Amino acid sequence: MAERYLVWLEWPEKCFRADAKALRFLRSLAPQGADIVRVRGERAFLRELPRATHAIVWSFRREWWALAGKLRVLATPGAGRELVAWREAPKGVKVHFGGFHGRIISETVVGFMLAWAHGFFRPEISAADAGPWRRTWPRTAIDAGCSLVAGTRAVVLGYGRIGRAIGEKLEGLGVKVSGFTRKNFAALRESAKTADWLIMALPGDTGTDDMLGPGLISLLPRRCVVVNVGRGNAVDERALVDALAKGRLAGAYLDVFKGEPGPLAHVGGGAAGGILDAEPSTLPPSLVKMPHSSAFCDEYLELCFKELKDEGLL
Repeated sequence: MAERYLVWLEWPEKCFRADAKALRFLRSLAPQGADIVRVRGERAFLRELPRATHAIVWSFRREWWALAGKLRVLATPGAGRELVAWREAPKGVKVHFGGFHGRIISETVVGFMLAWAHGFFRPEISAADAGPWRRTWPRTAIDAGCSLVAGTRAVVLGYGRIGRAIGEKLEGLGVKVSGFTRKNFAALRESAKTADWLIMALPGDTGTDDMLGPGLISLLPRRCVVVNVGRGNAVDERALVDALAKGRLAGAYLDVFKGEPGPLAHVGGGAAGGILDAEPSTLPPSLVKMPHSSAFCDEYLELCFKELKDEGLL
């Protein structure tokens, strides 16, 4: 039977869409003679699904399995499992979730940490923009807050593929890394007491709600900076903002939130009224926000397809 690859990868962000360049790369990896069909919508996908041997998608509903009689591989670039009905997969179908994200996200985390340590995000810089820099020249306002990343201690919560990639990148910079999964959470308390960085790469579907709450915050040193690149449900946003406002923590970088807009609105949990809905003037200047973008990369889908090839799924 000829291989028939059904590709439905449409997303608002360009790097997550299967454009002509990404499809050319996929064709270069697929077996000779394989048929690659790109669709742009649900109706076209369901029409083609009964003939597909492989499907590469962002989402897959449980009722669609009834149409997938020839399917042998269902793959998604996503690392999270919330958008794919993988538990209902028929016997003999391989379901694959992207494991390549650590290569991208680890650079995002390291980039933030270096920028933070060397004063790029200090509120004094923005305040200095109120007048000509020759007059405000904010050198003495930020010098005391700059430091080396090398020699600091990082606690990584969620030490799976992404967490380990972050840890390896940090160790290369001379950071002492302690990684935690559900198997060793009992030892987290002591490591938290000496953490300069608390980096969260937790999934959203394994009982991680509000893991960073008042209890864990109380253990962290005041110098600690929180980084969340996992899922928004893992942070008690109210408790974090309160801790930042009171100087209980030095800062935070959040790439994910509760109640995110768009296709992943349900993933982080929560509802309106959180950090995303707050007036900027009410949030601490030590809070740095990004719009769930830590995996943005022009090579994103090429990395996805290369992983599928390396794991024998093409």
